[in-house]
Amino acid sequence: MMQTFIERGGWWVTAQFGLLFALVAAPPELPGLPTLATILGQGALIVGVVLCGCGAMLAGAGLLHLGANLTPFPRPRDDGRLVQHGAYAIVRHPIYSGIIIGAFGWSLLRGSIIALVLSVALLVFFHLKSRREERWLVERYPEYADYQKRVKKIIPFIW
Repeated sequence: MMQTFIERGGWWVTAQFGLLFALVAAPPELPGLPTLATILGQGALIVGVVLCGCGAMLAGAGLLHLGANLTPFPRPRDDGRLVQHGAYAIVRHPIYSGIIIGAFGWSLLRGSIIALVLSVALLVFFHLKSRREERWLVERYPEYADYQKRVKKIIPFIW
């Protein structure tokens, strides 16, 4: 069955890309505000690189394990199957997790307080998007409810 952009959760995708664009384009500083590098020092650059790398690996593993089930929309594909192995055995939304981790790393690399605030907004956004997505996943895959009990949602082993 062909579903419309809105029925598949298209506005979530549009908002996500807008938020990601704002994050990447965020200026490192604004007049009157200090940069993160000024506040945190040069160690922030090292932590930023590590976070970007870890985020890329987690999101990449999520993409790889999702395979043909991949869709930019939060509503699962009609012909999809539930993936619970690989990165999905560690966290239910590894792509979102990887993007969030990478966003915080990017904020540190840029030394941007604005990007840091947008990273927090991205975390909240993915929490809300995943809530909607998980309602659809429970409808589509009855075993998803048990999976939710076993595997954390966004932050591996924590939340």
